[in-house]
Formats: sequence, C-alpha cells, structure tokens
Amino acid sequence: MDVTDLLSDMAQRPVAAAEALPLLTVDQLNAHPGDHPNSVAWLLWHSARQADVQLADLTGAPPRWSDYRDRFDLGPIGDTMGYGHTPEQAAQIRAVDQQLLIDYLREVLTELSRYAATLSPADLDAIVDRRWDPPVARGFRLVSIIDDAAQHVGQAAYAAGILTADDV
Repeated sequence: MDVTDLLSDMAQRPVAAAEALPLLTVDQLNAHPGDHPNSVAWLLWHSARQADVQLADLTGAPPRWSDYRDRFDLGPIGDTMGYGHTPEQAAQIRAVDQQLLIDYLREVLTELSRYAATLSPADLDAIVDRRWDPPVARGFRLVSIIDDAAQHVGQAAYAAGILTADDV
C-alpha cells in the first residue's frame, strides 16, 4: 500500500460517517444545540464546501458547487466556505434535504480520492501554498482537507445525537 491509497481511503471516512447519521427533520437539521452557531446543516455543508474549494485550487478544475448552488438555494452566502463565518452568517446556511448535503460531500470527497490516486510522491511533496511558514506541500494540504471534513462530520454526529436523544 502506498500513501495515495491511504489518502483515497481516508477521504471516504467522513462520507461513511455522514451516511451513518440519523435521519433528521428539517428543524433538527437546522437547529443550533446550546445556541452554538453551527447547525448540523452548516457542519455538513462546510465539510463539503471547504473540501470543494481547496480541491479546485489544487486541481484547477471548477468546484462541484456549480452543480449544487441552485439546489441548495443559499444565495451569496453559499458561495463562501464557512471559514470565519459570524454566527449570523452561519445561521444563513439552512438546508431542507439532509441527503443533498451528504451527496455533495460524497461527490467532492470521491473526487479527492480519485485525484489522490493519480499523484506521485513528487506530486505530494510539491509546495502548493507559500503563505504559510513552512510552506504547505500538496500531501499535507490533502490531509488537512480530509481532517477538516472528518472533524466537522464528527461534530455533526455529536449534534445529531443530542437532537435525537429523545427519539431513542
């Protein structure tokens, strides 16, 4: 097994976790447990959106968001990716279809898996972002994208557990 096999497999883990979430009502999907600014809808949307934007930067391909923008109907806030959202901006991310959120995440992370499988060790070592010290290599950026998605899907699972605790 090589590192690209590992990256490809890792990229599918947040998808599997999202698919294992309980089916939420629209109110539950958009609720803010404990008045936290991030709803399950925001967490799932951000997991996909941040991966989509960053993967597009790496590949030069257009983001998948162009295929989803109208279906989500979020207006201009949907074109952001969630980093730095104020509570008011995060509250604008509302979804009526949990499966659509999961489909978007699956499509983006499946594309990330495909992309990772094409990379050589030299490709993974290539510097893709010099704004950081040390500069960021492609392989580390891919790990960061996957880690962000995994963390936010994990938060969505925790919030979904809180929201459905009385349903058990």
